[in-house]
Amino acid sequence: MDPIEQKYERLGELLQSLGKVVVAFSGGVDSAFLLKAALDFLGEDKVLAITADSETYPVREREEAIALAKELGAPHEVIHTSELAIPGYAENPTNRCYFCKNSLFEHLIPIAHERGFDCVVFGAIADDLGDHRPGLTAAHEKGVRAPLLEAGIKKSEIRHLSRKFNLRTWDKPSFACLSSRIPYGELITAHKLSMIDQAEDFLIQLGFRQVRVRQHENLARIEVPPAELAEVVAVAETIHQKLKEIGYAYVTMDLQGYRSGSLNEVLNKNELKVGASQ
Repeated sequence: MDPIEQKYERLGELLQSLGKVVVAFSGGVDSAFLLKAALDFLGEDKVLAITADSETYPVREREEAIALAKELGAPHEVIHTSELAIPGYAENPTNRCYFCKNSLFEHLIPIAHERGFDCVVFGAIADDLGDHRPGLTAAHEKGVRAPLLEAGIKKSEIRHLSRKFNLRTWDKPSFACLSSRIPYGELITAHKLSMIDQAEDFLIQLGFRQVRVRQHENLARIEVPPAELAEVVAVAETIHQKLKEIGYAYVTMDLQGYRSGSLNEVLNKNELKVGASQ
């Protein structure tokens, strides 16, 4: 059997061992694949997808999650949460994601218990083990399972299987919450998150799929894949004008191009270890 197929079979065994599951569903590549697998292996009567809508979650992502859950035939609910209401979150520490995931699970676990579900699962993957992921600590503490990670499935394999299963998310660009655009230690506010959301939405409308607008106080630092840097320059004046209207004083482009977690690059190894352990 193909190694990827073996991992998928292992995923099925894991899901079946968990019983009825609540899936933390953002609508991204990983959670969409996890939801599809849960439906296939367990049946829709044993699955509930829940999307947490908050200040850090773009409107376009929420609408896409709703549409995708409907396409998959998944029972789906949207709940409203607020990361900014979590003590310590807005101060933007290096373990910010711990607060976020901990709060998310504190919302989902009671719902699971009340509805007769056995477990909450989320879309962490094998690749996450090599990065700064404090959210994994929160999941471990709360007893939340990560079947994709436990099955050893990587992002490239998820995209391969998603394409095979005709999931339209197979080539969807990677996504992270809007707070990840603000450097650690800089205060997170609803206004900043709104500015970032508007700026990225505008760039997406221009045709840039994999894009980040990193906000450094009143400066916007645009990241797109290196091959698309010239395309940004070609419409630089249009972008500059729109982002100034949104509220940025300065608009720049990162010449290194897009890379996941670029704001983690300024952290030293000790900070990463502290953030991951809390």
